[in-house]
Amino acid sequence: MSAPDAATMTHEEIGAWWATAVTRIAPGEIDLRGYPVQDVIGRLGFVEVVWLLLRGDLPEPAQARMLEAALVAGVDHGPQAPSIAAARMAATCGVGLNSAVATGVNLLGDVHGGAGQQCLALLERMGERRAAGEDTGDVARSVVAEYRERGAYVPGFGHRFHPRDPRRDPLLAMVSEGVRAGAVDPGPLESALALEEALAQRRTRPVPMNIDGATAVVYASLGFAPELARGLFVLSRSVGILAHAWEESRGRSRIKGPLPRQVLATYTGPATRPLPDGD
Repeated sequence: MSAPDAATMTHEEIGAWWATAVTRIAPGEIDLRGYPVQDVIGRLGFVEVVWLLLRGDLPEPAQARMLEAALVAGVDHGPQAPSIAAARMAATCGVGLNSAVATGVNLLGDVHGGAGQQCLALLERMGERRAAGEDTGDVARSVVAEYRERGAYVPGFGHRFHPRDPRRDPLLAMVSEGVRAGAVDPGPLESALALEEALAQRRTRPVPMNIDGATAVVYASLGFAPELARGLFVLSRSVGILAHAWEESRGRSRIKGPLPRQVLATYTGPATRPLPDGD
């Protein structure tokens, strides 16, 4: 059966092209998941609206506090972070602020910015094994053994800069509080702590959770999908990217590269040589 001709389509058929349950728009009307925007403004916080748009309902106060804590924790990690550095470099090249921010955000991929999603997916797989009757500690040890055999890092654990990520403890404390109050599922926290313990075995230094692991525990406890863990991290880190891009755009430097002009990248190619004589 061929597709209908656009000239013969009804308004309902055309409107169904971008059908959405998120927002209803009409002249003089904006509803967010059914709530008139004029009622939302001033009554709901930004984090509550994030939850509303992503989940379709309003969060409980404890859920909103946990989500806000995770978003706050990931806002920035200084200009040495590639996404921040790229945004600052872009800001010195005469592009608009939106382009500078987009430059930084576009660096948040599987390696830089994706560990939270990967960790949450791992916690979900561990949860499935726990539900099937396996012991949490046994599951964690087998996961660590599998990653070590592949020579891979367990996503969400260890940090190249911090011996112990200062964002870990307050986030996990909030999850623990939520578990005690019966507000969130205890499984993700138990699995993550078991992984941390398994990683520390036969090592002189522990491998504690980093920001990606801690926020993955928060998002998993709140029932967010792994893909949204990355989306929420992008939303959070965009604040820091914006702040750094704005600060750099206020300076007088132009076309700042990754190294100061006085420092040249190490050259590893052939020594200077003449072209061979041609016939």
